[in-house]
Amino acid sequence: MKKLIALSLFLCSTLAIQAQDKHKIVFQLATGDEKEQASLIRQLNNVLNYWPDAEIEVVVHSGALEFMMTEKSVAKEAILKSLERGVTFAVCRNTMKGRNVKEEEIIQGAIFVPVGVAEIVLKQENGFSYIKAGY
Repeated sequence: MKKLIALSLFLCSTLAIQAQDKHKIVFQLATGDEKEQASLIRQLNNVLNYWPDAEIEVVVHSGALEFMMTEKSVAKEAILKSLERGVTFAVCRNTMKGRNVKEEEIIQGAIFVPVGVAEIVLKQENGFSYIKAGY
C-alpha cells in the first residue's frame, strides 16, 4: 500500500511539473548583420512552430538598433508578424541614448529596457534559456 501511495504521489507531482513547464527563451541580438538578423527571424519561427506557447523575448542592443527602427529596418514586416505571435522585442535605452534615437523611431509594439545586457541577466535569473541570435 505504501508503494502505491508513493507511486501515486510521484506521478501527480511529475504531471504538475510538466503542466507548469512553459518554454521561456531570451534571444540576444547585437549585430547589424542582415544575414544574422534574418537568421533570428527564422529561429523565432522555428521555435514558435514547434512550441507555439513559448515565451520569447528578443533583446536588441548595440549594432542591432537599426533592426528595430521604423525607417531603417529591413525586417519590419517580419518583426510585426513576430509581435503578433507573442514575441517581445526589448530595445536597450542605453544604445538608443548613445545613438540619439527616440522611442518614436522604434517599431511600435517594442518595449524598452534600461540596459540590454542587464535584461538578459534578469531573464536568465528568472528561468529563461539564453540564445545568441544569428548563426
